[in-house]
Amino acid sequence: MGKFPIGWAVERENQFIGQSGAFLDAVERASRAAPMRRPVLVVGERGTGKELIAERLHRLSPRWGEPLVIMNCAALPETLIEAELFGHEAGAFTGATKARVGRFEEADKGTLFLDELGTLSMGAQERLLRAVEYGEVTRIGSSRPISVDVRIVAATNEDLPRLADEGQFRSDLLDRLSFEVITLPPLRVREGDIGVLAEYFGRRMAAEIGWDRWPGFAENVARQLEEHPWPGNVRELRNVVERGVYRWDNWEDPIGHLVFDPFDSPWKPFEPAARKRMPAAAQDQAAAQPIMPDLERVDDLKGAVEAHERMIVEYALGKHRWNQRQTAKALGLSYDQLRHCIKKHGLADGE
Repeated sequence: MGKFPIGWAVERENQFIGQSGAFLDAVERASRAAPMRRPVLVVGERGTGKELIAERLHRLSPRWGEPLVIMNCAALPETLIEAELFGHEAGAFTGATKARVGRFEEADKGTLFLDELGTLSMGAQERLLRAVEYGEVTRIGSSRPISVDVRIVAATNEDLPRLADEGQFRSDLLDRLSFEVITLPPLRVREGDIGVLAEYFGRRMAAEIGWDRWPGFAENVARQLEEHPWPGNVRELRNVVERGVYRWDNWEDPIGHLVFDPFDSPWKPFEPAARKRMPAAAQDQAAAQPIMPDLERVDDLKGAVEAHERMIVEYALGKHRWNQRQTAKALGLSYDQLRHCIKKHGLADGE
């Protein structure tokens, strides 16, 4: 990619890249909090990089040589979360044939990252509060507390203060864990970062599949990347870009088409009409389609019609990899009519 401008934050192994002010502020806050022994709460939508921030907090802390233990609180049934966190003695419950240390003991002297914190049961929250306050955990089936030295980093995409007000999350635990709160910006507000990240992921995938050079993105694709709402944030962007590169046949031409919804297919299972809400995949598919103009702001009918026609034709050309005969068939046009549209809208250069 060449040299990065001053102000970039780059961690190539973990795809932790950006230059927007909102992103750099979050990284800087994590860097300042890293040497502290206090808990940190990381808040953000899915795919914004909460685990990467946790890794940064650990690596830049005096605990960097000790374990970083990661536990997704939503990945286990409620009945097993406490045993996973605090361990258990043999015979403590059905199936506990031998003693097992919990995540707190595994993380002793290091960092324990609790992802999806908002899904913890009230019972687990109570035991977690004691562990945070006193530095002690008690295995299930035991009455003997064990001292541990663990730095807690927790993450959530929930509004924990609201849950606390509603009695669904312990206010005292929230107070203990929120010494520092780092809120990660969603990708849609990280000005300038979409193109930067897309370029990085694209180049990396091109190298992985053995392309001789990186052709970049066609103009219409670059525009689609900027206009997509990215509900899955950086994780979604990475998938879209890497899928687009791997499916593109000719590395000599700029990437001319991206598939935002990999489930979009004329043969996908039938959707019952009675289904009341649109699934997230369908929302992503709708977002990937050419955007309708804001009808309230149209003050030039001819210009609006021309712009929308260009958008439709450009999108269809990209989807069909600039195969003009397939594009014409898909749009219900003759080959000559499509050629006329391409010339009228100055799309020939994009080919």
